[in-house]
Amino acid sequence: GIASVVAGHPLDTVKTRLQAGQGYGNTLKCVLTVYRNESLTGFFKGMSFPLASIGIYSSVVFGVFSNTQRFLSQLRHGDPDAAPSLGDMTLASLVAGVISVGIGTPVELVKIRLQMQTQPYTKANAKLNSTAPGSPVYRGPIHCLRIILQKEGVPGIYRGNVAMLLRDVPGYCAYFVPYAVFCDWITPHGSIAPNPFAIWMAGGVAGAVSWAVCTPMDVVKSRLQADGVYSNQYKGTIDCMLQSYQNEGLKVFFRGLMVNTIRGFPSSAAMFLGYELSLKAMKRCQSETN
Repeated sequence: GIASVVAGHPLDTVKTRLQAGQGYGNTLKCVLTVYRNESLTGFFKGMSFPLASIGIYSSVVFGVFSNTQRFLSQLRHGDPDAAPSLGDMTLASLVAGVISVGIGTPVELVKIRLQMQTQPYTKANAKLNSTAPGSPVYRGPIHCLRIILQKEGVPGIYRGNVAMLLRDVPGYCAYFVPYAVFCDWITPHGSIAPNPFAIWMAGGVAGAVSWAVCTPMDVVKSRLQADGVYSNQYKGTIDCMLQSYQNEGLKVFFRGLMVNTIRGFPSSAAMFLGYELSLKAMKRCQSETN
């Protein structure tokens, strides 16, 4: 999980600015604007909270996915280690997507709020322009979480959860299933397990496919979660979709598609490689101890 955040966060910031910000134009212009106005550190805004919580989030997602597969294999074949069918993998992905929203929504909300804050936080800055878009409101992730809870209560930290559910349920199907299929296809016949290159490649392809599939709902989620700091523009998921479509047309739902797809490759490649190698190392440790 940590490997995926480190590999993908700078482009994630660019993606968020393109989807929920104003005046950034295309991807290259957005990268140059962030660098010119906020230097290199601008790309790493909001990274500390995902970095601190990604371990729990990833272990829940991968754990739910793996254990659901094992449960279905036990149910169908009487053996939890039996090779899962495509249907079993799809169902396990759906369950993982639903469970992920409970943990992922507050993390995404804090990350997006901090990414959209274009000016550094100082007491003078905060007082001067507290209602202007991009002005500093939060000192850091904990302060951000506290302010949201104070102003909006517990429902506030789950802002955008419906959009995230609509993003993650199909998103995880397009994540785990292509990974398993591509990994199987790229691994030579007769091999007991895929080699690190096959894992890296399959993980990267799965990430690119998954993010391409869920970009439209990712735009809606980003806008809903960025909303509420300086104004309350959207009443909910449907209202956000309608307003976005009326103001900017169908193309608005594909904002950040290229960045999402490009970022999805290294981020997911790092995620799956880290997961598989860690699992292999722990299993080796366990067998040696036994």
